[in-house]
Amino acid sequence: MSDTDPRYEAAFWDQRYNAPNPLWSGQPNPALVEEVTALTPGMALEAGCGEGADAIWLAQTGWQVTGSDFSAQALARAADHTPTKLTGRLTWQQADIRTWTPQDDAPHYDLVTVSFLHFPSPLRRAVFAALAARVAGNGHLVIIGHHPSDLDTAMPRPPEPDIFYTADDLINDLPAPGWKAVTLTARPRTATTPDGRHVTIHDTVLTAQRTQ
Repeated sequence: MSDTDPRYEAAFWDQRYNAPNPLWSGQPNPALVEEVTALTPGMALEAGCGEGADAIWLAQTGWQVTGSDFSAQALARAADHTPTKLTGRLTWQQADIRTWTPQDDAPHYDLVTVSFLHFPSPLRRAVFAALAARVAGNGHLVIIGHHPSDLDTAMPRPPEPDIFYTADDLINDLPAPGWKAVTLTARPRTATTPDGRHVTIHDTVLTAQRTQ
């Protein structure tokens, strides 16, 4: 699988988000809620925000949020779902995370979060390093993804082990010293397979605090 895979292109996701029904639940990711609830709200960046549920939840809980995605259709849906009362607290930004290079004068964020972003490992490391570079001192990086053990379940997952990662993989890719691990876990949850069976899967969860 290469970074030219159609699944990585905005046109692929624009087509998916152009379907009549929502792709996702419209509810914030429980793992993100668990990790962020105790933090003091400040400036937040959510990369790969999709239909915007996580970014909207962050804004509702007091964060000043930028939600970024490369799909214009996803961002249009997110904007449609944004409560009027959040105007001025939530900004939608179209950007391709694969090629996004932070400028020195770009804002640093108290929270940078990304969920279920899966690339081949060299691209993943570059993308996550660029996101980590935008975390302010004492700020937090939260990454949530599908755990490699899901490949051993009946849930449909691409048979491509390299695109999955553990929390240890993620923390080991961050520069040290400079980061303190707050959460390193494989968080269990119940999911339903396409044929209706309930299975236990795991979400990789990393929360790391920037120390310098």
